[in-house]
Parts: sequence; structure tokens; C-alpha cells
Amino acid sequence: MIRVWLASGLLAAGAVAAANAHDPAAEHATGRAPGAATASQPPPSETPSPLLEQPLPNVKGKTFTSMIVDFPPAARAAPHRHGEAFVYAYVLEGTVRSQLAGEPVRTFRQGESWVERPGAHHVLTENASPTQPAKLLVIFISNTGDKLKVNDPPR
Repeated sequence: MIRVWLASGLLAAGAVAAANAHDPAAEHATGRAPGAATASQPPPSETPSPLLEQPLPNVKGKTFTSMIVDFPPAARAAPHRHGEAFVYAYVLEGTVRSQLAGEPVRTFRQGESWVERPGAHHVLTENASPTQPAKLLVIFISNTGDKLKVNDPPR
């Protein structure tokens, strides 16, 4: 009985591994890079990791927040706003494309940065590479208690 259960588990694990296996021939045939979105699946998204959140002692009602934002290959953030926060973004790794409403798309590489004024509408933020990760250091100066990111409503 234990052998049957163990064999079944190994077969199931093998089937999952095969389904998730990297297939360069299939990628070449479809023109998609590893991790690239398909028509049936959206692109991967970013992952924020908070570092520090602290009220500013000399500016009543304002909070300093910093975080690392990881973008896997081909990842794209949903269009969003950062409320009334002032935002500074610095590219730690990789290449990121960014666009604020009313401005052209810009590409930022490791060591480059940009700022967003309070109320800005961030219509595009994406990892420019289909194969390499990207990473940002993002700093917010916000009204204490405000949400730092609000995605646009779905259409």
C-alpha cells in the first residue's frame, strides 16, 4: 500500500515537473521568452518588500517609506497612482520602462532614477527584459496613513 501511494506521488510530481519544464523549442516556435505572458495569462507582476516606514520628526503629518520592488522578467505593474506621495525611484538592477500620464515612455537602467510628483498617474512600469530581473529602490514621502499605491479600476 505504501509503495502504491509513494509511486502515485512520484508520478504526480513528475507530471507537474514536465508541465512546468523549460522548453526552448516551444519558446522558439512561439517567439516567447521564458516567463513571457501568453494570450491566456497576464504578464507577471512586481513584488514590493518594505524596508522602513517612519514618521518624519520635523515635518508633522508626513511619513518616509522605503521599499525594494522586484520585477521578474517581463513583469509589468498595473497602472496606478501613489496618492499625494512624492516618489523617488532608483534602478538597482536591470532595465525598467516607465511612463507617467502626458509624458513619453522612458527607459531607465541600473544607476538611473526618476521622481513622480504627488498625484501623478503612472500608466506604465515594466521590466524591459524578457529574461533578466529588474529591481528598484522606491522612496515615498506621503501623508501619514495614506495608501502608497492605488491601482486603476479594471475596465
